[in-house]
Amino acid sequence: MTTNQLTTANRPIATSSPRNTSKLTSRAVANTVIVLAALYTVLPGLWLLLASTKNADALFGSDILSLGNFSLWHNLTDLFTMEDGVYGRWYLNSLLYAVLGALIGSLISVAAGYAFDKYEFPHKEKMFGLVLTGVMVPPTVLALPLYLVASDIGLVNTFWAVFIPVLFNPFGVYLARLLSSGYVPNEVLEASRVDGAGELQTYVRVSLRMLGPGFVTVFLFQLTAIWNNFFLPMAMLSNQHLYPLSLGLYTWNSSATVSPEYYPLVVIGSLLAIVPLIVAFLTLQRYWKSGLTAGSVK
Repeated sequence: MTTNQLTTANRPIATSSPRNTSKLTSRAVANTVIVLAALYTVLPGLWLLLASTKNADALFGSDILSLGNFSLWHNLTDLFTMEDGVYGRWYLNSLLYAVLGALIGSLISVAAGYAFDKYEFPHKEKMFGLVLTGVMVPPTVLALPLYLVASDIGLVNTFWAVFIPVLFNPFGVYLARLLSSGYVPNEVLEASRVDGAGELQTYVRVSLRMLGPGFVTVFLFQLTAIWNNFFLPMAMLSNQHLYPLSLGLYTWNSSATVSPEYYPLVVIGSLLAIVPLIVAFLTLQRYWKSGLTAGSVK
């Protein structure tokens, strides 16, 4: 037997270690979960996109993910002409409720969170505990008390009955406090005060600029919550011209059981309803990502 043969014969046979096997198994499980989550997220959107191109007959008579009879333009025309174009009014209402409400509400939340983080005042932690309690209360529980309050002051079935309650977001205050501690160093505030700036001037010119990514994060969360708000408008509003998209499409979907021609309108209306949220997240995602990681590394 030669030297090379002896060396080969004495070399240990390579076997897969339990650690490598465990890593491969964990990676396979993780990839499987990711794929399933992606399918769970993408397939309903794909169905909505394809279903919006079908008429009422093809919507129920064709396969789930088939194109069927292409009626996209016809569906769009019917959508914006049905009931004197009320869908366009619902869309504008939702934009007004959500964009303006999220903007003002985010300013309130960021200011409150900043105050909880940077200032000392009597019973601060007890008051913040009340804010945390508000985070744990489902919005649907508050719909009836808010309706009774609005009824007493004469705001039921008005724009303000839906707009005012969405301005105050306990979760936004909680999140803003965390973001303030991560973005605004106390040393910067002390330097601003030494230079003679007042508290309001320091907040507007220094702190609010540093809180920009945090503000965008709070804004996106609040925008999504208000855009998807359903139960509060349903309790407050009876005037169809004040409906947001969520409530308006719900009424059409209820009518579709009697009049099937509403089904394609509900489908394509739902497709258009998600467009502003997609645009907002794609436009502001880099600020949102940085806002979520604020304070993680110090």
